[in-house]
Amino acid sequence: MSGVEIIGLGHYAPERIVPNSEIEARLGLDAGWIKRRTGIDERRYAANDQALSDLAIRAGDMAITRAGLAREDIGLLLLATSTPDHLLPPTAPLVAHRLGLGNAGGIDMAGACAGFMYALTLADSFVRSQCVTVLVIAANILSRRINEAERASSVLFADGAGAVLLAPSARQNSGVVGAHLAAQGAHYDLISIPAGGSRRPFARDLDASETLMILSDGQAVYSKAVAMMSNAAEIALRKAGVTAADVTHFIPHQANARMMGTVAHQIGVDPDRARSTVAMFGNSSAATIPLTLSMSAQEHRYAPGDIVLMTAAGAGLTGGAAVFRW
Repeated sequence: MSGVEIIGLGHYAPERIVPNSEIEARLGLDAGWIKRRTGIDERRYAANDQALSDLAIRAGDMAITRAGLAREDIGLLLLATSTPDHLLPPTAPLVAHRLGLGNAGGIDMAGACAGFMYALTLADSFVRSQCVTVLVIAANILSRRINEAERASSVLFADGAGAVLLAPSARQNSGVVGAHLAAQGAHYDLISIPAGGSRRPFARDLDASETLMILSDGQAVYSKAVAMMSNAAEIALRKAGVTAADVTHFIPHQANARMMGTVAHQIGVDPDRARSTVAMFGNSSAATIPLTLSMSAQEHRYAPGDIVLMTAAGAGLTGGAAVFRW
C-alpha cells in the first residue's frame, strides 16, 4: 500500500453563539459593519469550563467513530493548535489518552493558521513511510486571546476544532499528491502575543494585555497572506500535475470571506467549488480547514478521484497548500 486515504472526518464547534451585534455594540460599530468587511455573521466561543483538549477530543472522537476504526490501530496523533491547555506539558498526549489511543504517539504542532497544512502533509508522509493510521486534529480557543478593545482581532476570531483520520490505501494515486509549505520570518511580528514566552516571560508586573493577540498592520497581514496562499496553491497544483480547473473542492483557510474570494480569483478556481463555513463559525485559525472539510461532507460528498485543494497562511508568517486526491 502506497496511497493515503481519509477514512474519517470530524468537527466540533462550541455551543455559545456570539452574533456580530454583540461585538459591534461593544466596539461602537455600526450595525452590519462586520458582515460587510468579513462575511462573518456569528462565531462560536468555548464555555468557561472548556479547555482546548475538550474541543479537540470532540472532533477526534467524531472522526474515529465515523471511520469505525479500532482505536488501538491509530499510530500517531498530531494536534495543530496555538492555544494548548498548558505551555507544558503538550496537550496531544492528554487528547490521545482521553480518546483511548493506547498505541499512538502524540505531539503538538504550533503553526498558527497554517498548522493544519503542516500537520496534514507530515501525517501523509508518516502514513506512507510507516504504514500506520494517523489522526490529525486542529483546534483553537482564540476567544481567550482576543483583545476586546482591538477591532482587528475581535471581529474575526473564534473557537472550534476539526479532525481527519488518514490511513494507508491500496490506491497509489490517492492522498497528498502535491504540497508546498512556506515561511516568511521577516514578517514575524505582524500577528503576535507579546508576552508569555522566553522572550518576555510571565512576571508579577506583566500587564494582562501583553498576553493577548495584536495585529500590528491588518492591511499588511491581508496582502501578504493572500500572496502566500495563492503562491503556495499554484506550486502545489503544479507539483500534483493538475490545474485549477481540475479542482473539485477548494477549501481555503476561513480567514474572512473577502480574502478567500481573492485567493480563489487569483489562482483561477471556480467559485462554485469553494467550500466555506466562515459566515457561521468565523476564524478558528488552524481548525478552519478540517472543520469546513468535515461540515461540507454532507452537502458536497467527496468521491474517489476528487481533487481537494487546501491553502492557508497565518502568523509567523507561516503558510502552505496541499492538493489531496480523494
